[in-house]
Amino acid sequence: MNIVSAIAIYFIVWWTVLFAVLPFGVRNAHETGNTVSEGNDAGAPMAPLLFKKVIATTLISAILFGAFLLILRSGTVTLDDLSFFTLPQS
Repeated sequence: MNIVSAIAIYFIVWWTVLFAVLPFGVRNAHETGNTVSEGNDAGAPMAPLLFKKVIATTLISAILFGAFLLILRSGTVTLDDLSFFTLPQS
């Protein structure tokens, strides 16, 4: 696998993990006991903690990507094995 493919796969893993991590620890105004000011949505998070979530996403993604590389480099699974679409044999 070349470096461009590795970066692309890591990028996809990172964004997928980010969307999985975003809801963790989010509390809205009702859950924290605060009043919602006019013009704000009642479900909006009070403290989204985005920096911590980006750090957690980066660490989790690095671990998952490392595991993916170990499996790929061991030869147990190749990128050709992961192909769901094959060309017809002529």
